Amino acid sequence: MRTKSRLICPICGAEYNGPVQRCECGEPVEFEPFKGEPYLGKTVWERFYDFWPVEPEVELSLGEGDTPLVRSKLGKELGVKLYLKNETVNPTWSFKDRGTFLAMSYALKAGYKAVGTVSTGNMAASVSAYASRFGLNAKILVSENTGDEKLRAVSVYGADVIRVKGDYGRLYFDSLKLGERLGVYFINSDNPFRVEGYKGIAFEIAEEVTPDYVLIPTSSGGLFRGIAKGFLELRESGLIEELPVLVAVQAEGCSPICRAFKEGKERIERFENPKTIAQAIANPLPPSGNAVLRLLREFGWPCVSVGDEEIIGAQRRLAGEGLFVEPASATGMAALEKLRESGVIPEGSRVVSILTGSGLKALSHVEGGKVVECPLDKLENCLR
Repeated sequence: MRTKSRLICPICGAEYNGPVQRCECGEPVEFEPFKGEPYLGKTVWERFYDFWPVEPEVELSLGEGDTPLVRSKLGKELGVKLYLKNETVNPTWSFKDRGTFLAMSYALKAGYKAVGTVSTGNMAASVSAYASRFGLNAKILVSENTGDEKLRAVSVYGADVIRVKGDYGRLYFDSLKLGERLGVYFINSDNPFRVEGYKGIAFEIAEEVTPDYVLIPTSSGGLFRGIAKGFLELRESGLIEELPVLVAVQAEGCSPICRAFKEGKERIERFENPKTIAQAIANPLPPSGNAVLRLLREFGWPCVSVGDEEIIGAQRRLAGEGLFVEPASATGMAALEKLRESGVIPEGSRVVSILTGSGLKALSHVEGGKVVECPLDKLENCLR
């Protein structure tokens, strides 16, 4: 199936029309930039119809996107106007649903009967749920040490969950090769349709506020690329005048992009022995890492890494506002505190932090609040 735009490699300039996900030079491909203007419509898919490479199957949507932009009380303490883009309210509780929906729309139109992904977390649940919705078979590849409890939230949708013994780092590339051979369309972390779907976050932010800074938890790099592409296309279309500063945020215990950025390297290197509480962004060799690094260099945007104690502290402060997010989601808040202390983000700035996934997805480290045991006949005293 042909799409509305060609796929191009931003590095070597190669052009593709088929379902290619990575260029022969090794870098991820992306769709040519779109230009257009918003239409009246109920959903982000309808309002920004001209900006998608494939017609979204709106009738099969689960209500992904159009998530709240919450004004935060914490901003006052930090001297900024802080907004929290709450992606936890997507159908499977993470931003992944946006990209999954658009990729599924393509897979259905292209005649695929099966889709797949390499993931043990948010993406696995998202692909499983949407495959069920679209009537497609899902093949979910996970590492051999993935626990049964984690996989129940994936297999409940009827997906084929396959524990793979061996080098999990190779799975991304092997899955693409095997998928081509077996007719399975793999919707991995930086699938070009997935990146396109994430543009919607930028579109929705721009509809409500003109941010100076956007803080983006960064793992594979697909989310960062998508949000950057969204703002760039808005500027090219004349819908915004200036780009916000996009901040790539990583956990110190697994920060290959930030490390390469700080060391002045042109390419990322594998981050050995990663260890962080923010497991959702602990990718030691992110497939879009080099692409993110190029964007940071081109636009002079920063990359910030934060430690586990800073992440946990930020998670608790967000919970104090009624928003329970997974540790990876709290990295943006932790980075904001760091950037305000160093003066990188000036006082009075308009800041958006992306909350990528729900805290219900990562409960192992969470300390509960105080619980009081109380006999019924003493309840009045307990309530005082």
